[in-house]
Amino acid sequence: MAAISFFGDLLQTISDRGRDLIGFGRGDLAARANSVELVNLCEDLISRRGEASGVALARLILDRYAAFALAEKATFLRLVAMEFGADYKAVEGAMTAYRDSPTRAALGALHEAAEPRSQELIRRLNLARDGTFALVRMREDLMTLRRELRAAGEDHALIEAVDSLDSDFEHLFASWFNRGFLVLRPIAWTTPAHILEKIIRYEAVHEIAGWDDLRRRIEPQDRRCFAFFHPALVDEPLIFVEVALTSGIAPAIAPILAHERDPLPLRAANTAVFYSISNCQKGLAGVTFGNFLIKQVVEDLAREIPTLKTFVTLSPVPGFAKWLDRERRADAPLGLTREDVEALRLLDSPDWQGDKAKCEAVRKALIPAGAAYFLRAKNERGRPLDPVARFHLGNGARLERMNFLGDVSGKGLSQSYGLMVNYLYDLAAIEKNHETYANLGTVSASSAVNRELRANIPPPRAVALAEA
Repeated sequence: MAAISFFGDLLQTISDRGRDLIGFGRGDLAARANSVELVNLCEDLISRRGEASGVALARLILDRYAAFALAEKATFLRLVAMEFGADYKAVEGAMTAYRDSPTRAALGALHEAAEPRSQELIRRLNLARDGTFALVRMREDLMTLRRELRAAGEDHALIEAVDSLDSDFEHLFASWFNRGFLVLRPIAWTTPAHILEKIIRYEAVHEIAGWDDLRRRIEPQDRRCFAFFHPALVDEPLIFVEVALTSGIAPAIAPILAHERDPLPLRAANTAVFYSISNCQKGLAGVTFGNFLIKQVVEDLAREIPTLKTFVTLSPVPGFAKWLDRERRADAPLGLTREDVEALRLLDSPDWQGDKAKCEAVRKALIPAGAAYFLRAKNERGRPLDPVARFHLGNGARLERMNFLGDVSGKGLSQSYGLMVNYLYDLAAIEKNHETYANLGTVSASSAVNRELRANIPPPRAVALAEA
């Protein structure tokens, strides 16, 4: 931490001196510039060679961008996307030179010419103190702009340029945030309050209802929380996972989050249940953290508590209810008999989960439907429809068990009719599962899950469905 603080102070000194070199004083930092003027400063930034002036100008650009209203930010990002692409004449010249003399040097020159100028702009902006964090926030704005342009049916050339700029951010972030730079830190009740506040705010799966709720999740001896951090974002978690140490595989979330419970002695714990994984920085979408996080936590917990033999998730199924509702209305519903469709009409009754007979009728139809959803329904790329399934299966986990009414909260009932699943992380099988999923799209599932498929169910079927 001291080294990071020293480096930050050094950058600030360089920036202060650099402002004099570029003709901006401290008072100018608060001045407002429109998006066109800011783009001109960006042109100036990538043309400069001096380190001090570059640091100062990068900080000035980021400060002024942060002061913009949302509409002005969008205009600035549009201009950068359209004006900071590759130099096509330079690319053509480099291609001609490579065809004439296909050497490694000529290939390097072609690679350099083909790189969009926006990548160099992003690198230069990152020179500023706290530049990385500012760029992560800038990409959040860019992702919002992408969605709005598509929804509005904007010009194809503009959409293509904005997509390209987003790819530049993702490409650079993948290098800056690779596993070698990430630091795994436990989150405990003794963790500084400003970080704990962010854990509360960033929780995306099971809402944390204030400090008391947070304390119940991280202070007892049978609860753990771990987060990845990056040296450039010292107090900003990138992703975190909450873990319950249990005796046996947990089938439901309510007992894990219960207000009143007796902590399990560590000597009695044989299972680690990963019940919530939350990505904290929207601007880092597309940069992989979760697979490294889970595998690292599994290794650390196995070393700390030798009695732990089983590592599973207790995961939501966010797209299941929407899929099931569509299949119930289909002429040839996937994985459902006529009797199943009739039984699932009970889901339209607001009190079905409180009636034992209705529950059993729904369960008999819903669990086979769940098996079809995970094992047979595919997106256009031949992968499971469910984004959580894609994540864990891609990490090498196995679909171990489906849990009827595993989440009876309002959110759980609305997104999956209460269905939750356990993905098993078997250290001996992770690599094999990952390879078969990555190469063949094969879903590794337990025999119990496979047995739930209805007889004569058709082979995997592609479904046109917007992915979460």
